[in-house]
Amino acid sequence: MARRARVLVVGAGIGGLAAACALRERGFEVEVYERAAELGEAGAGLQLGPNAVKVLRALGIEERLRPLAFEPTNIVSVASHDGHLRFREALKGVAAAQFGAPYLTAHRADLHALLLARLPADSIHLRAQCTGASSFDDAAVAVFADGRAVEADIVVGADGINSAVRDGLLGAQPARFTQQMAWRCIVPIDCVPTDIGPGKSVRIGRDEYVGWIGADGHVICYPIRGGSLYNIFAGHVSEDWVEESWSVPSSVDELLAGYRGWNEALLQMLGHVEHCYKWGIRDRDPLEHWTSGRVALLGDAAHPMMPTLAQGAAITLEDAYALARNLARHDDPEDGLRAYEAERLPRASKVQLQARQQFRNNRTVPPPPPLSRDWIFAYDATSEPGAAM
Repeated sequence: MARRARVLVVGAGIGGLAAACALRERGFEVEVYERAAELGEAGAGLQLGPNAVKVLRALGIEERLRPLAFEPTNIVSVASHDGHLRFREALKGVAAAQFGAPYLTAHRADLHALLLARLPADSIHLRAQCTGASSFDDAAVAVFADGRAVEADIVVGADGINSAVRDGLLGAQPARFTQQMAWRCIVPIDCVPTDIGPGKSVRIGRDEYVGWIGADGHVICYPIRGGSLYNIFAGHVSEDWVEESWSVPSSVDELLAGYRGWNEALLQMLGHVEHCYKWGIRDRDPLEHWTSGRVALLGDAAHPMMPTLAQGAAITLEDAYALARNLARHDDPEDGLRAYEAERLPRASKVQLQARQQFRNNRTVPPPPPLSRDWIFAYDATSEPGAAM
């Protein structure tokens, strides 16, 4: 394929921007179309396992992100109600030695801004709500709500779990509610308790990744912004979530009510939350195909997954790099997209299903040890296919 072939990316989230960066580095012309009126990444913290950091390294982002991110010293798991220590494992330095890259935590907005800074401002088109995409013999076309039909050599749907590109390819199907809802919020690092557990016998550091695990939910906490802020993901088992919005504002009282009876140190920390949002966690069964002709899916449009393995952003970053690599290796766009699908679909599907299993395990009393993520972390999407599995 000519290196100046034109790729239209639908969606300017982390996946869409990462794909645009990777494609431009390979010589492709890239235009990104985003339905929002202004750019900005919703959400708070995210975890970047070694597999994600390898992609950011290849894109020239890692060093710029490091001062804004954090590398937790340990991963700690404590029981939800009495706070007893389930396990503590070293993380800082260990992940880099074992898997070739560190395990980082960061604010989504910081990563989003770094990716955006690598793209020309005139390549991003706002207020562009895609309604579908089609493939033809020698082109692909994305259609927008304002009546525009924009042609390119390739269209990439990176437009999230409610992807219009996906619906156009595969038909509209509702996502699956996973019986989990969640709150996301942030507190100053000084609000983090350090002595918890029976008789305050368990000490946790403000430089650690801490997971509070219970049968009715889990609360995952870690430092971001260089250690000045503490990100909180509070997942709660629920049978009756009906809200369709990605997230809606929530009161702190509602948040606290969701964890009534949990450890007092945790509840005191949650009491310092000023702003929080809640949403219903949804996913989909693994798809049989991500591509059709010159149209392809990427990230949550292709494989939305539960957050229990903290791999949503990481697998999306892998997709982005692999997409660019495969298109650059093939003269024919459809061959390149088929190779991308063949490389990525089995791995992403396996992660989707393991995330579901981890959620089921977390609800067991007592919960078993966490499922190994070593096979996920060891992967290097920046290498040639088959070189890192």
